[in-house]
Amino acid sequence: MANKITDMRKIRKVIKFYCNGKSKLFISSYLSLSRNTVKKYISLFEVLELSFELIDQKTDAELELLFSQTSVEAISPRLQTLYDFFPKMERELKKVGVTVQHMWEQYIAVNPDGYRTSQFHYHYNIWGKRVNPVMHMNHKAGDKMYVDYAGKTLSIIDIDTGEVKEVQFFVAILGASQYTYAEASMSQQKENFVDSVENAMRFFEGTPAAIVPDNLKSAVIKSSRFEPTINETLADLAEHYETTILPARAYRPRDKSLVEGAVKILYRRIYVTIKETKFFSLEELNQQIWDLLDSHNNRKLTGRPYSRFELFLEDEKEKLRPLPQDRFEIKYQSFATVMQNGHVQLSQDKNYYSVPYQYVKKKAKLLYTKSTVEIYYKYNRIAVHPRNYKPYVYTTTPEHLASTHQFVAQWSAARFIEWANNIDESVGEYIMQIIESRNHPEQAYKSCLGILNFEKKVGRQRLINACRRALDFKIYNFKTIQNILENNLDHIDFDQEPEQELPDHSNIRGKHYYN
Repeated sequence: MANKITDMRKIRKVIKFYCNGKSKLFISSYLSLSRNTVKKYISLFEVLELSFELIDQKTDAELELLFSQTSVEAISPRLQTLYDFFPKMERELKKVGVTVQHMWEQYIAVNPDGYRTSQFHYHYNIWGKRVNPVMHMNHKAGDKMYVDYAGKTLSIIDIDTGEVKEVQFFVAILGASQYTYAEASMSQQKENFVDSVENAMRFFEGTPAAIVPDNLKSAVIKSSRFEPTINETLADLAEHYETTILPARAYRPRDKSLVEGAVKILYRRIYVTIKETKFFSLEELNQQIWDLLDSHNNRKLTGRPYSRFELFLEDEKEKLRPLPQDRFEIKYQSFATVMQNGHVQLSQDKNYYSVPYQYVKKKAKLLYTKSTVEIYYKYNRIAVHPRNYKPYVYTTTPEHLASTHQFVAQWSAARFIEWANNIDESVGEYIMQIIESRNHPEQAYKSCLGILNFEKKVGRQRLINACRRALDFKIYNFKTIQNILENNLDHIDFDQEPEQELPDHSNIRGKHYYN
């Protein structure tokens, strides 16, 4: 059995004192280490032929790998060959169906004089603990994406007010390759959280089989050991991307230790670098984060000859499912009663959307996103409209209106003038004069409709004559045409000036529809 590994901080001091010319006796006494221990680490340092500067730059995990008891054996070609095989083996184990036994068979086929099964397992476990001192879970390619927020926040400065606003630091990491995504967001609210999770999948250019969040409220409404309640919006995101949500167990930090480890690394490589820099927008801050993130992902992993990005491209990218073409949109819901005019109000924007007239006075549910409004009645979608943010506006689909309402909805000045011109130019001129004489064109629509309908009652020629006579009188309303027709004034020779005044028969038909 190997002896207990000495604290790496003391090893650094042993090497430092030795490089500064201190005696082994002094080092042993000063650091409270046995002389044999000091001799052992100095001997290893001399065998490795590394400078103190290079030793000082290494992490504790890297030093432990260099100065462990088995590192003495690592000088032998036999064990060195085994250790050189382990990085490849670790990558292969991330593939579905590959086991340690399969990998040993490959190793022994190439190295017949290599270690037997028990020693192979033993050395792999030792190697794995030293390069992954915390995380021991075996991750399959394309299986899980871990997401979390860092405990420390970043900040941006409002360029108009000078106010300093705290922003959250979001991190996502793929289990197999440890390929990492990070961004700053305004809050941990569900809208920002869902956007960040979606941005991570777009960055990875694929969908993992499962997303593993922490038990924050934006992800889990109610935590449970057996069946946690997932936030409905996050569940909708998972359905859109055809994945699933697997929240980390409460009070089980190792369930998400990979992302927590990523957060710690990004603290050193990103947070420390930018915390003193002033940013005036979220976009500016994120651009700096992504530049540093690119360097992080392309840096070689500890004890391995490849980076996170290389591992992602070679082993994991093809295992992710394709992304849907459209981005996810958060859906909000509202309830409203269909009004008598066949519209429902979206109270959020204070505007109105049409539904088929059969649903008048029915209770409807509105599901709306940033771009669309869907209207449901008893689980059936009865209408869909593009969302209009302008208040007090009616968005109407003509097919939704009853037949009489459809006809009225199609009234317009251009339509009446075109209708009149199809009869005769004089009729078109008279209709145009009626419309122009009103403060608003819609005030003339009923008069125009009444005049044009006279064609069915008295014939086209009599209507044309009546409009010509009315143009001579320069009186523009429905009653003028009505009086001309009822008093046969349309039969007068139009080459002569009118000699009689237009009689007043305005009360002939009492309360007429066309006032």
